[in-house]
Amino acid sequence: MIKRIAVYCGARDGNDPAFNYEAQRFGEWLVQRDIELVYGAGAFGLMGTLARTVLKNGGVVHWVITTELAERGAIYNELKDVRIVPNMDIRKQTMMDLADGLLAFPGGFGTLEEITEAASWTTVGDNHKPVAFYNFNGFYDSLNDLFKQMNKAGFVEDPYLNSICFSDQFDQILAFMQNYKAPAHRQYTQHSKII
Repeated sequence: MIKRIAVYCGARDGNDPAFNYEAQRFGEWLVQRDIELVYGAGAFGLMGTLARTVLKNGGVVHWVITTELAERGAIYNELKDVRIVPNMDIRKQTMMDLADGLLAFPGGFGTLEEITEAASWTTVGDNHKPVAFYNFNGFYDSLNDLFKQMNKAGFVEDPYLNSICFSDQFDQILAFMQNYKAPAHRQYTQHSKII
């Protein structure tokens, strides 16, 4: 059962107002389905828009931010029960622990790093939760193609490629998450001796 979704997204608005509109729409969608938001406690960009929308509509938000980002003024000031953690590694782990599913909205380097770490942890057995990309207007098409190229080249096995969802439909992402079964972690065998 998906009760909480961790969302990784831009701390900037992006150049297209449609990104912000989608963050608002997703916030409303979460509240309508009684799904709680787990996010990085930022006040700016899509992060801020998403959190404000969830709160405005009576939803529940779980906040996790690093001490450094909070001290630099990135934190959403109206927060209650915010978790301030020492560093990004603990922030990412805490968000993953709190959530039932992990979703990337459009964003930058940080968004990509956080969601691909979750995907990579699936291969080693450290993440048993579904990973999805909201592929709004084909934003993640090239990444989807890259993952397929990695698979074709023999670096990503089929079960791990298939354990990630790319979709531009919220309901389709939720259905994927609700029906998700984590693949077995990667097995290693010794083919040759190291001399």
